[in-house]
Amino acid sequence: MRYSALSILLNGLTGNRGWRAAWRDPQPKAHYDVVIVGGGGHGLATAYYLAREFGIANVAVLEKNYVGSGNVGRNTTIIRSNYLLPGNNPFYELSMKLWEGLERDFNFNAMVSQRGVLNLYHSDAQRDAYTRRGNAMRLHGVDAELLDRAAVREMLPFLDFDNARFPIQGGLLQRRGGTVRHDAVAWGYARGADSRGVDIIQNCEVTAIRRENGRVTGVETTRGFIGCGKLALAAAGNSSNVAAMADLRLPIESHVLQAFVSEGLKPFINCVVTFGAGHFYVSQSDKGGLVFGGDIDGYNSYAQRGNLATVEHVAEAGKAMIPALSRVRFLRSWGGIMDMSMDGSPIIDHTYLDNLYLNAGWCYGGFKATPASGYCFAHLIARDQAQETARAFRLDRFERGFLIDEKGMGAQPNLH
Repeated sequence: MRYSALSILLNGLTGNRGWRAAWRDPQPKAHYDVVIVGGGGHGLATAYYLAREFGIANVAVLEKNYVGSGNVGRNTTIIRSNYLLPGNNPFYELSMKLWEGLERDFNFNAMVSQRGVLNLYHSDAQRDAYTRRGNAMRLHGVDAELLDRAAVREMLPFLDFDNARFPIQGGLLQRRGGTVRHDAVAWGYARGADSRGVDIIQNCEVTAIRRENGRVTGVETTRGFIGCGKLALAAAGNSSNVAAMADLRLPIESHVLQAFVSEGLKPFINCVVTFGAGHFYVSQSDKGGLVFGGDIDGYNSYAQRGNLATVEHVAEAGKAMIPALSRVRFLRSWGGIMDMSMDGSPIIDHTYLDNLYLNAGWCYGGFKATPASGYCFAHLIARDQAQETARAFRLDRFERGFLIDEKGMGAQPNLH
């Protein structure tokens, strides 16, 4: 059904008995044109754009748990396109443009809030790096503003500007950045894909990939065998395990990234702000809680929970930036499994099997990339050629030496 102010009014007057389920709960068919492994944001967005943009609706999305149980519901909701390098900048700007029209596109309130993203700098070297980044953004047509200390103080007076170790000198602002309600993104894409004929099959774990003569013929699942013409992997932190079923070893590692929310507060932070002297980022939700995070936990893991050392580390970085956080109580935390690539940038490409496609290696950038990832992956699957803004995300770039190292850290996934 179509959501509107009128439908809300009519259902309110009739006891809310007219609402239908947002998407079906179908039994899997014996064969699909495309099977997508992973019912998170990227898998659902891929299915949506396959049906909407390319007319391929005989698609199944297989999710081992329930829709939204993975990273799409386990992040800090930030969207931005303030990237430096040519491979990343156009791609994330495409994603930003898709975010801006997303709610109207699939008729669902994802609570897109372009409240701005401010990255602080604390030294002359950081200022010069942000100047370079801002200039690169503007050369690509992306909005960027370099703020001095006075402008940042006027915008966020509660920051610790005179910290003896990390004095704030200014920041790089992207006003079009902001936040989006993460679970609503999953629900909106699921509803949009389902309405176009896509089968979203929950509680259906893939256990094996069948192959014959250099092609995938289907997948073994906990709900039986499902045949397919093409198989697309979008399993985020579990990508290595799923790819291994096709004897594919990926250049990624899985790490836990923790996120946190505080008790509800009065309006306090009206944008997203990141600490330049440590890895900490924070915004305030519509419910009043501060939503924040920091570094990944420093070991490989498939657990959706983290350790206390990282909790302490994130809290210390937050307090160094905003002293008032020392008086705020943590309400809860959660963890997502990050598929950390060797250069900190994603992979959207074919594999050595003719009809097996890979979407992985998103590191910290997975949620903000959801629309562009889905669109570009759908383009690759439908047309067997990379979409223009995703051509740099080839799987073989690590072998060829064409890394997209946004942070300049080298081939160490834990540092990206």
